[in-house]
Order: sequence, then C-alpha cells, then structure tokens
Amino acid sequence: MSDDLAFSSVVELGRLLRARKVSATELATLFLDRLERLGPAYGAVITVTRDRALAEAARADREIRRGRWRGPLHGIPYGVKDLLSAQGYPTTWGAAPYRGGAQSLDEDATVVARLTAAGAVLCAKLAMVELAGGMGYNQANASFTGPGKTPWNPGYWSGGSSSGPGAAVAAGLVPFAIGSETSGSILTPAAYCGVTGLRPTYGLVSRHGAMALSWTMDKLGPLGRSAQDCALVLAAIAGKDPRDPTAVARGFRVPPVTTTGRRRRFTVGVLDCADDKIHSQVTANFRASLDALRDVITVVDGVELPDFPYGVVGGTIIAAEGSSAFDDLFQSGHIGELTAPEDRTGGYPALAIPARDYLRALRIRRPMQRAFDALLTQFDVLATPTRNTVATPLDKPFRDGWPGVTGGANIIGPSNVVGVPAITVPNGFGLEGLPTGLCFTARAFDEAKLVTLARRYQSRTDWHRRRPPVVVAG
Repeated sequence: MSDDLAFSSVVELGRLLRARKVSATELATLFLDRLERLGPAYGAVITVTRDRALAEAARADREIRRGRWRGPLHGIPYGVKDLLSAQGYPTTWGAAPYRGGAQSLDEDATVVARLTAAGAVLCAKLAMVELAGGMGYNQANASFTGPGKTPWNPGYWSGGSSSGPGAAVAAGLVPFAIGSETSGSILTPAAYCGVTGLRPTYGLVSRHGAMALSWTMDKLGPLGRSAQDCALVLAAIAGKDPRDPTAVARGFRVPPVTTTGRRRRFTVGVLDCADDKIHSQVTANFRASLDALRDVITVVDGVELPDFPYGVVGGTIIAAEGSSAFDDLFQSGHIGELTAPEDRTGGYPALAIPARDYLRALRIRRPMQRAFDALLTQFDVLATPTRNTVATPLDKPFRDGWPGVTGGANIIGPSNVVGVPAITVPNGFGLEGLPTGLCFTARAFDEAKLVTLARRYQSRTDWHRRRPPVVVAG
C-alpha cells in the first residue's frame, strides 16, 4: 500500500472505504506500521495500541460489508494525546513517574468512547510535554520520550504540550489526533507542524477521563489535515456528558459546504501587533492569507483587545489549579523524577498562592469574558498569526530560541482565559523551511464560522496539502 495514502484526509479515506477500494484493516495496518517505524524519530509516540486497533478495524470492515455505515469517521485511524485514558493501556501524562504501566485507568475517556461509537480506530497514545507543561517547562526536552520534532525540520520543536499529535498528523502517522489546550497546546503544535488545529469553546467537549491541569481552562480538540476533517471530528466528540459537569448541553454540526450561489462576507478584525516582535516571513504570510480571502472578507485593521491582565490571571489560575491536580506528586516526592530540571521545582511556588489571589483571578475573569465578547460581537472573527515565530530550535531554551522576537501571538493567552474557540491553518513557510499558521478566533460556540472561513481559505490554497519533503526513519 502506497505511503501516499498516509497523507490523505479523513474525507478522502472515507470515500475510499465507502467505495471498498481499501479496508479499515488495511488502513489500520498502514498507520500502525508508520507509528512503530517513524514515531520514535519524531518523539511522537508513547504507546501503539495495535491489538485494539486491529480489533476495531476488523469490526468496522464487518459493519461496512453489511451496509452499516456509522458516519464519516467509520474505519478511520487516529491517535490521542496520552492524557486521555484508553481501557487496557497505560496513561502516562508524558511524565516519568507514570511510565511503564504505573498508571492504567480502567475505562475509556468520554472522547475516546465517542470516537469508538463513531467507528474510528484508536491506533496510538501520543507523546506530550510532561503534565501538559503544568510545572513551567522552558525546553523542548520536557518528556520522557524526548523532544517532539516537527517533521518539516527535525532540528526544531513540534510544539507543546500536544507535541505528539502535531508531529504524528504532519508525518502521516495518523489522519487525525486529539490534543488538549489550556494556553496554546493545540494551536501551537498545529502551527509548528503545518497542520490544522481546532480549539473548541470551553465546555463543548467533555474532559471526563482526561488529565486535569486547569479544570476551569482545559479544552480537548482535534488536529487534522484540514478544517473539514477537524469539523467532522468535533461533531463526533462534542456534547453534554453527565460525568463532566462543565460539559454543556449543545453539540456541533458541521456547516454545509457551499459550492454555488452567493457566499456571505465575513468581517475580520486584525489585531494591532508590533511587526518588530514578529518574524518578517510570519507577517508576510499573514498578509498574503488575508489577500487570498479579499473577495469574501472585510478587513478591519488596528483592533485592540480589552485592557486586562490576561497573563497574570491565566497564570494564577493554571498554577493554583495545577498544584492541586498534582498534589500526589508533591506529597510523594515523585515530582523530582520529572525529566526537565525546571519542572522538578517549578510547581512549588504555586503552593504558596493565597486563596484570595486565586479567587480574585476567577472574579476578574468574568468582566474579561464580557469585554472580550463585546469586542468579538463586532466581527465574525479576529485574525492573527498563530505564533509570532516559527518553531524553536531543540537545543535552546524557549526564551533564547529567537532572540528579539516574542514567543507567541498575543491572542492565544487571552482567548484561552475567556474560553472562546479558535482554529489555526497552515499558511506558508518561514525560516529554516518551517511552517507558519493563520489563526481565527470567534465568540463562544461560533465554531461553525471558524470552520467555514478556514475551509474557504483552504479551498484557495494548498498549504494544508503539503507534506514534509523527507521522512526520517527511526
């Protein structure tokens, strides 16, 4: 079977399965082999779930032969970030204290269970930054699996904390993957690896069975080859779950693809950013992306976010909630077994955060959300570069990776604090042949607008169809 199939979209693979031109077992075998052969070269894989995948694929083949078609994910392989439980397999959270089967949760996370019900085939638990970065890491080598590597240039980071999902999708190890985001962990690896990532509104997707870093900020969402692929996955995993009281009673429907007739225009707000704090090629690619959509968007430049201390509030909430979530590691002393030296001590200051400061941060977030929503009501989406830079070198701390340039666009932190959705799509390349990303952010539960505009961009460009020129064997 040609490796070209490994870079096909969910839509394309589904079409082949429906036409009986390929079987689910053949697809599973292809991706399992690639995960085992190439995954270690990118630091992308923790556990390959071969037995489960082949059993699920065989079941999908039987059902498809009988005409029982579960939907667009039926028979499609995928992987999950290893903070999601899968029955019968270890869940390591990317952290050395939990490796080697030390932690095996006895049920599927809700997201995994919903994908199973949709007929998808779980092929791997994918690598991640230890504890999803909750201890304040400052280097790519913050996981017992080693640094995640972007397949476009393996001397550079695949992004965190969903390092494995980003690299695995980009390298054709899985057609789609589930990552998590608290403050950039879906958008960043998607941008650094040149794939599409969709961060849902807080509460749209259940987190039951997922590691908690910050239970008032954590989100689960898909990384895939295209906006349409991510939309199909989100439709399968969204919705209320009695086991997660924060999960809302609303789902997500994939917006119809309009091929004829008049298409609506989108009003796009562009944040006022200092160009000297962004790589020049990132800026050039961003402006070219807006130009590609000129006939369907109205651009409003110079937009400013409401003036609030987003970084302080988000940092306080994550630190306080994370220190509580990982209390057993502190109490047992196993925190000293983490891979990154700074992670072994980085969580201790959070233990000293006064309760009043944490509660103040929660209270301030309410007016932040109202002000942010008032801004977003003026536009269909806000547009920014996903990150101000391309991926950072593996051998340098993040603060030293690109001297004189800030590490992230100023929308990621604020939008995570207020819990609104965003999507990133690949939009070109910059230094060292590394991908750049275009990010759209919208009001809460406006994922359909994000998907629609991202699809229009991808219908006019082929960045999402590019593939790494060299695949490095393990």
